[in-house]
Amino acid sequence: MSQFMVEFALPAEITEEFTVRIPLQRLKVNELMENGKLITYALSFDRQKLWCVVKAQTEFEVMEIVSEFPLINFMDPIITELMFNNIVSLRMPLFSLN
Repeated sequence: MSQFMVEFALPAEITEEFTVRIPLQRLKVNELMENGKLITYALSFDRQKLWCVVKAQTEFEVMEIVSEFPLINFMDPIITELMFNNIVSLRMPLFSLN
């Protein structure tokens, strides 16, 4: 299974139609993260760029996954296959009964 970085340029003007879909986008992102298809999801501070890392076999599969985004009609994805992706995960200390 490969990982792909997907970069989206967001519209300069945010319309009502876009704003209404944001909660649906968040729900879809959470669903994709829970089922392991989406590894990371990040928005730039100026809200002009969005990035995500998708786990998939092919670029076509990545397009199928991101096409589920409720905001996809407002974004044009640029897909890049990654050689590697280092993710720092927070580790919880092991609980000891001692």
